[in-house]
Amino acid sequence: MTSTLERHMVTIGGQRVGDGPAVVIGGRVSLRPHRGQADAREVLRERATLAEPYSAADLPAIAALADAVVVGASWTRDIPLVRAAAGLGLPVVVERRPSASVEEWVELAGYCAAEGNDQVVLCEGGRLDLGVLRAARAVSGRPVLADVSRDPGLSAAAVAAGADGLVVAGPSRTLHQEGDAAGQAGAGAVGVADLRAAEEAVTLVGALLRPEAPGTLAECREAIDRVDAALATLLERRAALAGVVQRLKPVGGFAGRDLARERALVARMATRAPQLGEERLAAVMNAVIEAGLHLSEERARP
Repeated sequence: MTSTLERHMVTIGGQRVGDGPAVVIGGRVSLRPHRGQADAREVLRERATLAEPYSAADLPAIAALADAVVVGASWTRDIPLVRAAAGLGLPVVVERRPSASVEEWVELAGYCAAEGNDQVVLCEGGRLDLGVLRAARAVSGRPVLADVSRDPGLSAAAVAAGADGLVVAGPSRTLHQEGDAAGQAGAGAVGVADLRAAEEAVTLVGALLRPEAPGTLAECREAIDRVDAALATLLERRAALAGVVQRLKPVGGFAGRDLARERALVARMATRAPQLGEERLAAVMNAVIEAGLHLSEERARP
């Protein structure tokens, strides 16, 4: 890979993957558990985001009712089916089988491109190997997703490793909410809490580690909102720690402020935020510190 490697962008269900912020994609529906015994159109119902076929017979229904077709890890060696899936013209999400190397994974994406479909996204699932995910993104230039359905607790780590999006299992976004297992993606759909955990990861970790270059006012405001969400989370944590400090200090409150320490803190922060500089950061941190002290005083009142 060179520094000029062209990065791809693929749109899935109205979400841009690989260009801009990391995204969360819900509604991965697998037809494999039905083993061809169910009507694919009935399983998919109104519309699925990602759909994995059991066989080529499912492809017409997927073409009509899904936003993207999944080349599942279990059938990545079935090259005719891979090519047929790519021929639908939908975005193709290529999963990695556990034993596949980065080169084999990327080569499989190349089969899809050879069918004239370059809307290819790689997806690392199962027991996530985030090193492989990171390497594949670097050498291919293609967007890479992490399927965190098995362990949503890895959402933040996946975003930090460079995942362009997180996939969560469960019913498609418009599927009837009847508790029907037909819309489930095999081993365990995630709940609302896990979905929120994934969304928090792309918001907070993405704001800290993922560079963005918004091209419109709306995109810029959305990027600022993500940074502000991260700021609010950190400020809340800081306020909690400041409360602990007040209990540990021999002299607490405003009288116990350590101005020398505060100046040193601002100087260190200025190395991370040179555009703001010490003078502006001093004003910001003074407001933050005073807010924490006022909060501690309020909590100490009987």
